Amino acid sequence: APSTQKQWRVQGTGSFDNLKFNKEAPVPEVGDKDVLVKCEFEGFIIQMINANSMVVHGASLNYRDLIIAAGGYPFPQEDNVVPGSDGAGVVEAVGKNVHRFKVGDKVVTQFNQGHIAGPLDNHSIATGTGGVIDGSLQQYGVYDEQGLVPLPSNLNFIEGASLTCAGLTAWNGLYGLEGKRLTPGNWVLTQGTGGVSIFAVQFAKAAGARVIATTSSKEKGEKLKALGADYVINYREDPNWGETAKKITGGVGVNHIIEVGGPNTLQQSLKAICLEGVISVIGFIGGTNEKQPTLLDALVNICTVRGLYVGSRQQFEEMNAAIEANNIKPVIDENIFTLDQLKEAYQFQWDQKHFGKVGIKIE
Repeated sequence: APSTQKQWRVQGTGSFDNLKFNKEAPVPEVGDKDVLVKCEFEGFIIQMINANSMVVHGASLNYRDLIIAAGGYPFPQEDNVVPGSDGAGVVEAVGKNVHRFKVGDKVVTQFNQGHIAGPLDNHSIATGTGGVIDGSLQQYGVYDEQGLVPLPSNLNFIEGASLTCAGLTAWNGLYGLEGKRLTPGNWVLTQGTGGVSIFAVQFAKAAGARVIATTSSKEKGEKLKALGADYVINYREDPNWGETAKKITGGVGVNHIIEVGGPNTLQQSLKAICLEGVISVIGFIGGTNEKQPTLLDALVNICTVRGLYVGSRQQFEEMNAAIEANNIKPVIDENIFTLDQLKEAYQFQWDQKHFGKVGIKIE
């Protein structure tokens, strides 16, 4: 590997102007249990990790990346961190005590480097790439060997990079709660056309579930139907979409809701959920201005409202097995940005102009 590389860092919060670009940043050194990953362009998106050394080939943006720079991220973060959690690339070098990977392997980064299996704890929640640990918006990243998984054999680097946050979050939402995991014939409701929601549509259909998707435009609605959504509701035209969704199920209600909007959509989700259903709260892109639902709402609707934070490496490996078995292809937005255009890419996603994952090209 060369001695220098292109690299972004987040210095302060409040706006995307806090993203600082360095064209001659040092390439990180590899420890005994680390893997160096190199990113060479083979797709669209950029994001990396710390542990073993790898050349990053692809990465993708998440809403989380935007609010870390803009301010308002509720989980641990450090100043001057390399942003980006999603990365996929080739192992360039390994430490002397690395056993899980070898030079030339294709790998994907794990979001929380310390979350191997089971529930999150105080340690693993503070190991997020792009928040506490240097992330993927650079050409070379170093990660612990335990913080990487093999790239699914049916995906390219850009597709693989999109799995780290959005893919795994959707998988955890549908399968992460023991005793209430998605089963064939269940009803699933997704919101919008961001990465998590689209993955949820794909995973649900692969499992034989029925999907109701909400969106803001007819064009996006047609794309959702092409991905397998059985019903599409335009939430701008139908502000009471929760009641409409419940009617679609014959009045029974939806089994699983992937809640990405936050307080501004949760009230409608509570109207759509079935008895003993699960609402997985994974975001708040809709803002926090409207009346906050209370715990009493969960009691009245006899449902589980569950917050989740991506997922474990064990879940990642289970998801990848399903992706390979069903040949699931992540949806990447047609607009591609270069590493130098990172701020433009952030703004593009902030303005919600994307469909699927936003990609960044790393030369």
